[in-house]
Amino acid sequence: MSLASQRPVVLPDAGPLITLAYADALDLLRKPGWPVRLVDMVLHEVTRTVTPTSAKIAAWVDDQAIEVQATRTFAHYQTVLTNDPARLRKSNLGEIAVQEAMNALALAIPGVTGVFLFEDHKIARASFLLPDCCRKVSTRAWLRFLEGQGWIDCAADIERRALANGRNFSRLRFPS
Repeated sequence: MSLASQRPVVLPDAGPLITLAYADALDLLRKPGWPVRLVDMVLHEVTRTVTPTSAKIAAWVDDQAIEVQATRTFAHYQTVLTNDPARLRKSNLGEIAVQEAMNALALAIPGVTGVFLFEDHKIARASFLLPDCCRKVSTRAWLRFLEGQGWIDCAADIERRALANGRNFSRLRFPS
């Protein structure tokens, strides 16, 4: 397979999964026909407690046979949880695991673009180091991309549906 024929890989963080689950639109992650991978830590974050979307996300991952990528970050989390829970760090582990997965992607398959979908405004502002072949894309930008390609009618309708169903969606907007 030539590099030109390799499709980008979509790596969503927890926020886009939750928002799209609230909108009953998780399949929009697969709309371009690109492979979707979840990192184990992110999947754990969105399914470890019962929420309005946890079962929906878990069922979608199973039904769609979404690849779950193992990370050292999640292995470390599990070890600390078992051996020394007082020392357990929970914040930003999903993002660290996604960054680990993108670095692994860049090393394993040179030339394949990794598309990191995020929603947390802190990620947009932070110096989140990505390999050159990876892109940071907000949930809103992803929806606008799908709309621009003609794959959905209206990005704003998906956002409104998530809000109407109870999602506290980030109000931060990013330049086009």
